[in-house]
Amino acid sequence: MLKLAIGNKNYSSWSMRPWVLLRQFDIPFEELMLRFDGFGPGSQFKQAASRLSPVAKVPVLIHGDLVVWDTLAIAEYLAEYAAENFPEHALWPRDQAARARARSLCAEMHSGFGALRSACPMNIEAALPEVGARVLAEQPAVAADLARLVAMWQQALSASGGPFLFGSYSIADAYFAPVASRMRTYGLPLPADVAAFVDRLWASPGVAAWVQGALAERDFRDFEEPFRQHR
Repeated sequence: MLKLAIGNKNYSSWSMRPWVLLRQFDIPFEELMLRFDGFGPGSQFKQAASRLSPVAKVPVLIHGDLVVWDTLAIAEYLAEYAAENFPEHALWPRDQAARARARSLCAEMHSGFGALRSACPMNIEAALPEVGARVLAEQPAVAADLARLVAMWQQALSASGGPFLFGSYSIADAYFAPVASRMRTYGLPLPADVAAFVDRLWASPGVAAWVQGALAERDFRDFEEPFRQHR
């Protein structure tokens, strides 16, 4: 069986992506939780993560003797795994052009949007709209990231007709779930069509299950909390 090592559901945006994908498509896996206690070499998290992969980060996918790290590499492996073992599920769009477009969007997310990610770290159980308003007013790069996300989502939804980015749920939707979380936490302004997509994504089974787990953790990690002193 597949094993997936993840960090705290409330904070770990990279862990969220493959976990949500597996849960959404009902692909069996075992969760291995490595709770954050710090990221220094002496932390329990780093020690445990270093035993799983050479980069000592999460997520990590383990399949027998095979170890796959990096979220995008994991997503690609899961797409092949599903094609061989669950052919009824297409994790990438079946259409070639749509598949290439979905990969492009995921790659852009993987390497970009640093301003938004840095200024608005994922924190599912928090509500920080005043922080979001301040960040947008003071940091033009964050506003530019948000505008790009809105534009790419509108284009994809218009081309596919929805309800998800490429019609049916795909890796692309799971890949943007943590961004949707940030939009909700920080109350970022969205046009109606994009807000409706975020609501659909949030209500999808994989994301809803992750959020439920995040809210149940009740772990306050001060090193992940630049805007709050307590829960």
